[in-house]
Amino acid sequence: MSDFQDYLKKALEDPEFRAEYEALEPIYTIKRQLIEARIQQHLTQEEIAERTGMKRSAIARLERGDSNPTIKSLQKLAAALGKKLTITFS
Repeated sequence: MSDFQDYLKKALEDPEFRAEYEALEPIYTIKRQLIEARIQQHLTQEEIAERTGMKRSAIARLERGDSNPTIKSLQKLAAALGKKLTITFS
């Protein structure tokens, strides 16, 4: 196990830390899925921006997790990637 994984495992024992960590999970899931879909299709951020009518800087912020996308933005991104946006509550 890596040093980070060891650290994370120990940190997650703290209920307050675990709650904050879990609260960020949806953002990281969106970010990861967006990047993976773009890379699988060999698209640049600029190409996604052109397809969505968004700025490349906005795509970059989404991929870094520095912004909270609207559902409308997520729909545009999904369409640009040939995907369907699905939101679930579990």
